[in-house]
Amino acid sequence: MSAATPGSGFPRLGWLGLLWLLIYLPAYQSAYGTRNFLFLCNIGVILTAIGLIARSRLLLSSQAIAAPIIALVWALDVGWKLATGDFLFGGASYMWDAGYPLFARLLSLYHVAWPLLLWYVLRRTGYDPRGWPLQAGIAALALVAGRLLAPAGENINFAWTDPFFGRQFGPAALHLAVCWALLSGIAYGATHRLLRRMFPAGAGEEAAKHGSVPRHQVLR
Repeated sequence: MSAATPGSGFPRLGWLGLLWLLIYLPAYQSAYGTRNFLFLCNIGVILTAIGLIARSRLLLSSQAIAAPIIALVWALDVGWKLATGDFLFGGASYMWDAGYPLFARLLSLYHVAWPLLLWYVLRRTGYDPRGWPLQAGIAALALVAGRLLAPAGENINFAWTDPFFGRQFGPAALHLAVCWALLSGIAYGATHRLLRRMFPAGAGEEAAKHGSVPRHQVLR
């Protein structure tokens, strides 16, 4: 049986990605404005949807690097608010802001479903280790964009001040470099190692070979 072609595999998830973009993009644009799409979480969920539509294992792997970190930070902030009445970082404060439409706020629950979806997909495709450097590059661009295209008060991607002490690590270039190194080197490095162990690159092909997953469902 011939190997899968780039255009084959997971048509239903491709439609899911398209449906998500059709709902999410206008809802978020209307509620939060264009700059909100500079956040790494929003960049990531958009790229995940595109990865599902394009059946790109590399793109999905890159977002699997970022999604667990982002989901954990978001969940900690929400959980801290529910437990103590205050925020840990303040990044999820909009969830309690009645000035934003309830529907748009509920869409933010994607932070929980997002890494689970990627885990489901990577079980069948395997993890592409090139996802780490790709996501590191995406993070670098997002940090610079958060610094240059948004005011300090919005602190997008913590490009102005760190989330713990509210301080800047020296000059702008140094601050961005430190944030990028901590995020891409330590946080992404940890998820990269975990994903390599959990989802070997050839897992999808091996599953297809032994009949547990049809070959036409193996993403490239």
